[in-house]
Amino acid sequence: MTTEEIADIFERIARLLELKGENPFKVRAYTNAARALETLSEDLGKLVEEGRLEEVDGIGKAIAEKITTLVRTGRLEYYDKLRGEFPPEIFQLFELQGLGAKKIKVLYDQLGVGSLAKLERALDSGEVARLPGFGEKTAANIRKAIEQHKKSAGQFRIGDVTALAESLLDDLRSHPHVTYAQIAGSYRRKKEIVRDLDFIVATRKPAEVSGDFAGHPLVESVLARGDTKTSVILKSGIQCDLRVVTSAEYPFALNYFTGSKEHNVRMRSRALERGWSLNEYRFSAAEGRKLREPLPEVHSEQDIYRALGLDYIEPELREDRGELTAAENHELPALIEWQNLRGTFHNHTTASDGRASLEDMAAAAQELGMQYLGIADHSKSSFQANGLDERRLLDQVARIRELNAGFEGFRLFAGVECDIRKDGSLDFSDEILGQLDYVVASVHASFTLSEAEMTDRIIRAISNPHVTMLGHLTGRLLLSREPYKVNVPAVIDAAAAETGTIIELNANPRRLDMDWRWWPLAKEKGVKCAINPDAHSTSGLQDLIFGINAARKGWLTRHDVINTLPLGKIEKEIGKKRAKGGK
Repeated sequence: MTTEEIADIFERIARLLELKGENPFKVRAYTNAARALETLSEDLGKLVEEGRLEEVDGIGKAIAEKITTLVRTGRLEYYDKLRGEFPPEIFQLFELQGLGAKKIKVLYDQLGVGSLAKLERALDSGEVARLPGFGEKTAANIRKAIEQHKKSAGQFRIGDVTALAESLLDDLRSHPHVTYAQIAGSYRRKKEIVRDLDFIVATRKPAEVSGDFAGHPLVESVLARGDTKTSVILKSGIQCDLRVVTSAEYPFALNYFTGSKEHNVRMRSRALERGWSLNEYRFSAAEGRKLREPLPEVHSEQDIYRALGLDYIEPELREDRGELTAAENHELPALIEWQNLRGTFHNHTTASDGRASLEDMAAAAQELGMQYLGIADHSKSSFQANGLDERRLLDQVARIRELNAGFEGFRLFAGVECDIRKDGSLDFSDEILGQLDYVVASVHASFTLSEAEMTDRIIRAISNPHVTMLGHLTGRLLLSREPYKVNVPAVIDAAAAETGTIIELNANPRRLDMDWRWWPLAKEKGVKCAINPDAHSTSGLQDLIFGINAARKGWLTRHDVINTLPLGKIEKEIGKKRAKGGK
């Protein structure tokens, strides 16, 4: 049983205890244990073996014993018994945006609602609206959440499937009869949402490889098993398809199943111009076409593109958004790489709603090889996130200055994630903001404004010379909350021409905001990007890789992203707007 699976069990225990009306401190103990496991940097098995679980913050003796039992046996009687007290479908209700344990408890206790189907029937009958503390507005919001949930059924955030996808890939690559293996599809193109996982494998023994894949411990059920394709459902719920080919077919299969469909159509069209047919297995002479050029030898994907008169196109760009024309004209950008990053901004600590101290976040950043880390805890209007008031913020700034005196080759930047109020004003005065190294301005409330009002609100905020960068521009939460209405091109124009504001690419895989589709326009307008993880823990810093992937999809290079600049240069970049007075 993996650390992630055990963390999920403790999260579920906390929810079930809330439904039972248990002591809030007991509930919090299991929630804290789940958070501790999610952010664990050491190997869980080793901690159990060495009896050091209780050294982890958030894990006491009783919790440690339960974790040990799960690690060693894969079962926990306490959880099984607790789960048996409720319908198994009740966890569906926790997936609905805005529906927490308290309301679910009322629905279950008063109406016996323990599944989405029963909830919909209770909504249709009007029983939900008549419950104390609910009403018509709450019922309407629940119905809207159900519609959103249905829309996203069968879809997965890339961050939620990366660990298991890479684990499966590692196992395939280590198989004695596998020559080559890769993940294709939307996952390889680094789309923010994926529906399934496509594995391409070259082997001389397809039956053995397919059989071992179907029997993998992560597999819940086998949907189909054939000579060239095996389809399974993993325990996480996502479908995986394994396609087995020969080594000669492998480059073609990898290219074809990576997609996108539109990209493939253009590739096949270029092949036909040469009298060739291109499919998932090979180049061949096109029926009814004159063979204008000899069929090329192909040993890699690069050879396919070269044969078609193109520079190699990175998977992230294969979305039919001008990449073939750029490849033909040798105008493809040198996309940003993980190793280009020198630091990052927009990170939280225990001062607001983070789960790691200032010192721990600094240490984690240094372990990742960063030269700097920006701290941007929430401001006072985000009371639900324990936002900082003026005194606490300035105390944190003073502590950052103290810590910086002891660093060599590393620096903490003192900032804040400042709430943009409904009217576009900021949560702190210019006098306070002027004492910080930088400011991230973000919308965290009043999401229902009209597009014009929201756009004016954001533009007013970024017009302040102290606002260095705009955080998560559209406020979306992938698969759970739609973006609020905002005129993105107008904000980009304002950031570029009028205010010189940096726009964040929020790397949290639940956000990935600003969307990659807007970055080519922002780049054209001269807007700079900051790839920020919005980290609330030390492990959250590693979400930067999802930001890198999204930046690559947006055609960004290291020159477009400010946090590729080293210490000694980044200071001038984040101070540029303030130095110009926002003009």
